[in-house]
Amino acid sequence: MCTVPALNRICRESYNDPEEVYETLKRRGMDLVTVTDHDSIDAVERLESRPDFFLSEEVSAVTPGGNQVHIGVYGITSRRHVGLQARRNDFEALLAYMREQDLLFSVNHVFSSLTGRRCNDDFGYFRTLFPAVETLNGQIPRVLNRSAATFASQWRKTVVGGSDSHTLDGLGRTYTEVHGAQTAAEFLAQLRAGHAHVCGESGSYWKLTRAVWKIGCCMGCENPWTAVLAPLLLAVPLITLGNLVQEQMFNYCWSRRVQHLGARAGVETA
Repeated sequence: MCTVPALNRICRESYNDPEEVYETLKRRGMDLVTVTDHDSIDAVERLESRPDFFLSEEVSAVTPGGNQVHIGVYGITSRRHVGLQARRNDFEALLAYMREQDLLFSVNHVFSSLTGRRCNDDFGYFRTLFPAVETLNGQIPRVLNRSAATFASQWRKTVVGGSDSHTLDGLGRTYTEVHGAQTAAEFLAQLRAGHAHVCGESGSYWKLTRAVWKIGCCMGCENPWTAVLAPLLLAVPLITLGNLVQEQMFNYCWSRRVQHLGARAGVETA
């Protein structure tokens, strides 16, 4: 469900059918498919029988400083999903579990304000404890992705990218590529070894605005009584504009601060 207060009782973040997601991605040239829903695998369990699909999820966790972070965890099983969810509110236990299970995991949209506030220690955790960084997200502005790519390059992290699309329109337009991988196991092994490239497009103001409009229309189709909220769709361009400004300011602040912290860490560890 949508995480926005008041809307979280009536609106979903996505109205996509998993089978349609899969078919759309295949039509757009994806050799392998995974889906990273927030803290859930329910919607895509029926895709597990397909040989070119592997199960993943995005875990919503809380750092020791009380800040939320989204962690992409790739190539999991239903049993590991249960283990991840049982530990997601205990950051140290969650990280220990992922390492114990030899899972590949990434910190997602590092320089986005999507998950709220950050502190200096958070970036210390990302630098020292995370093997991978999402450096190309298809829903956030290009400048934020560039900051994530700089961070990943500086600290020699595995890079991952994905559409993060909540509608069918953006699927398969941002992706992770590993040359020569024929199976999910080969793909994940090469990804873990750092032999991946991120490809495709970043997000934009109009891309986000269209996505929010589409989700609002889907809400109306699923729950006709919500048509009384249709006038709110007129405010969507202003809301997404405000979001864009907030994202740019957040990135401006933290990209520079992290660069300074990184230089200091380099001196301290030299």
